Formats: sequence, structure tokens, C-alpha cells
Amino acid sequence: MEQVLAFCRPGFEAEAGRELTDQAAERGFFGFFEPEKGAGLVWYSLGGPETAEELLSRLDLADLVFVRDWFVVLGRMPLPEHDRVGAVIEGLRNLERSYPGCARLEVRLPENNADGDLGNFSRKWVSPLSRGLRGAGLLKADQNASAPARLEVLLLAFSEAVIGFSLQENRARYVGGIPRLRLPASAPSRSALKLEEAWKIFLPPEQELDYLGGGKKAADLGAAPGGWTWQLVRQGMLVTAVDNGPMNPDLMATGQVEHVEADGYSWRPKRRIDWMVCDIVDQPRKTARLAVDWIAGGFCRYTVFNLKLPMKKRYDEWLICRDIIEKGLAEAGVGFNLKARHLYHDREEITCFIERTG
Repeated sequence: MEQVLAFCRPGFEAEAGRELTDQAAERGFFGFFEPEKGAGLVWYSLGGPETAEELLSRLDLADLVFVRDWFVVLGRMPLPEHDRVGAVIEGLRNLERSYPGCARLEVRLPENNADGDLGNFSRKWVSPLSRGLRGAGLLKADQNASAPARLEVLLLAFSEAVIGFSLQENRARYVGGIPRLRLPASAPSRSALKLEEAWKIFLPPEQELDYLGGGKKAADLGAAPGGWTWQLVRQGMLVTAVDNGPMNPDLMATGQVEHVEADGYSWRPKRRIDWMVCDIVDQPRKTARLAVDWIAGGFCRYTVFNLKLPMKKRYDEWLICRDIIEKGLAEAGVGFNLKARHLYHDREEITCFIERTG
């Protein structure tokens, strides 16, 4: 059976599975999903004649919110302790299907893996496994050669692996959709990592300066103590921090921040600015309408904001909020580009990005 293995935040397997099933159906692919609860893994099986590779060629990963990364499954293979490399080679040779040529290999672990020994093994195993696969003609001899896909190995345990491939043009920029970020000691709060990750996920890397550079102006709604304001300041922006709470003194000392004690939902700038960011914990539909008002009203060109989802019906709530945003901006006659993702540094919220176009 043709399968896709999707990766999501542990605990959100049902949301990722429902989303993948719905999005696939919209493109004429029908199947069912099986979640591995608490593991951050979703197995999506196709029920028709279409292949998993065809699905990944027609459904853009960027259109999914709860699915962070994925690959086409070639098979689950036992790994005998005496020759794990040989087992993978034999398993690939015995496949009854073809797959695209690959030049590189990625060995990954489930996000919730707590076995340090398995983690150490996975890092050390990459080199001998790559050499063995190249020697067997299952990987291109030159690892830098152009290739449409990458071979994927998910180590479930020392004794079992899932083998598959990801498409070069439609996989996460970071393995598992998780950028490895470090929080500098000068950051006022850990929430600073959310905005940094959002930029890395949503902005084209070759155009980051176009979006962030050049002394832009920004507003941070619900700013205190200043995690997101700190990120804006690092980019050289002049920031209006809107919050009734106190701001970090070191941030205020930069001379780049004006603190306005006001309600973030009701405050608006007197002149158009470049960025509005918002990490207020409130009703998600209220925040969605706030974003529509800012973009439709021409108060900003770009916005990043978080939608705090309820514990139950999280996927359904996202669909409602998406509808609010898309209908609101369409009715305003505004061109826009909307992206959303359940980021690694998010918990019960998802992060959205809107760019006003035209």
C-alpha cells in the first residue's frame, strides 16, 4: 500500500491526520490516516491507484499547518544487530517498486525519542550506512550530485527503521521541520524563539533582507516583557511596544523602542508601518479579526501573529480562523499571501504570517 509518513508535534497527530486527509481529498487523492499518539507521527495510506509520490507532487507542504515534514514510505525494515547496514541494502534491493535517484541520506529520530544511546548511534551510523549504500549503487557516487530526492531513514529503535524518500522540491527546509535555534542570554523571554522560527519558516531565505532589513518600523502588540520586540530590534527596526505591562529595561535603553501603555487590540498607528506582530493569548477568532483589520486597513504590510487554539477541536478552530482571514481580506479587496504553521517552539498555538500584496 502506498503511504506517506507525516511528522507533527507530539499530541497533534489527529489534527495533522485530518488536515492531510482533507487537503489530499481536495486534490483528488483519497485515503485514511493512522496516528501514533504521542509520537508525532502520522501514517497516511492511499486507497486508490495514485502513488504517494504523486500526492507529494500535487500537495505543497507549505499549504499544511500541522504537518511539519513528510516523506514517501518505501518500507519498514528490521535491523539485525550483526549487520544493520546490510539489512537496509537488502531491503532496498528487494523492493517491488522503483524510487527516484538519491545522492544524500538523512537518518532521523522521532521527536520524542528519549534514548540517548539511540541518538548517539544514529549520528555515528550515517557514515557507514552512506558508504554501504553508495557501494551497492543505491546512492549516487557523488553526494553533491543533483538529485530529485533524498533517501530517508527513520530509526524507531535499534531493531527497526522506516525507509523512504523526500522530494527535493517539496520537503521541510529543516529536517523534521525543526530549526535548531539558541536563545541568547540577552533575550527577555523564550518567546523570542517563536518569531525567529516564524521568519525562518515563512520568509524566502534569499529575500530575508527585503522583508526585515532597511530600518523598518514595527509594532509589537502585547509586547511585555519584550521577547518579540527584542527580535525586531535585532533587525534594526524602530518598534512601538504596546502593552500595559512593564518592558525589559535593556530593550528600552536601546533607543529603538517606544513603549505605549494601551490595549493591543484597540491601538492603531497614526501612519502605516512595515510590521505588526502579536503574541497575545486571547480568543483566536478575535486575533484573526485583528490581523484582518491591520492588513485591510493598510496599517502594516506584514504581520506575524499567534492563534491560541482550544484544547478540543483545534483543527476545526483553525479552519474557522482561516475562513475569517481569507473572507475578510477578500471582501476588503486586498491581495494577500497567508501562511500558517504549528512551529516547533509553539505549544497550543499556531503561528500565522500575512503579506499584503498589490
